[in-house]
Amino acid sequence: MNFNMKKLDSIIIILLFALTLFSLMAFTTYRVAISPIEPLKPNPIVEILIEELSIDSLELKQLSHQQFLEAIGHQESGNRYHIVNRYGYMGKYQFGKSTLRTLRIKVSKKEFLKDTLLQEEAMLKLLLHNKKRLQKYINKYEGKVVHGILVTESGLLAAAHLGGQGSVKKWFRNGRIRKDGNGVKITSYMKRFGGYILNL
Repeated sequence: MNFNMKKLDSIIIILLFALTLFSLMAFTTYRVAISPIEPLKPNPIVEILIEELSIDSLELKQLSHQQFLEAIGHQESGNRYHIVNRYGYMGKYQFGKSTLRTLRIKVSKKEFLKDTLLQEEAMLKLLLHNKKRLQKYINKYEGKVVHGILVTESGLLAAAHLGGQGSVKKWFRNGRIRKDGNGVKITSYMKRFGGYILNL
């Protein structure tokens, strides 16, 4: 009889222990289940890496000289050689009379609009002209971020085409952003036409 009672007591103790253990496990699982999920905190190191990767992806956008000319021409005139806008700018690349004089191209408006080869030659001369005057900025800043913009040779020359090489120099010095007659910013050209490989 005593043996059976001891055996029964042992069974009861084991059952109580098992029940207690089960209750603790269930409570812990419940707490985990209802605990709010904390939002992931931004990792500054990861953000820096993402920024660097973004810059690298821009640097790797290596498009050709001809693609640059077609892109500029499309933006300026829809690649139409015979167009004149409301301000009197002419041709595929929208040259003004003063720019043609600077490049020593002395032809009439009619002759210039008819001569597609002359327009391409004028664009090449202008690119070389602006590159010569911006060379020290290209050498110093190409591949670096200035005023929030990744500097590339093609981007700077595109901006100079839009607003003149003087406006690009002012942007470097004080961040001043010039717009053309249509309200287009030189910085938009720096971004849009950056990353082309020019044969100059």
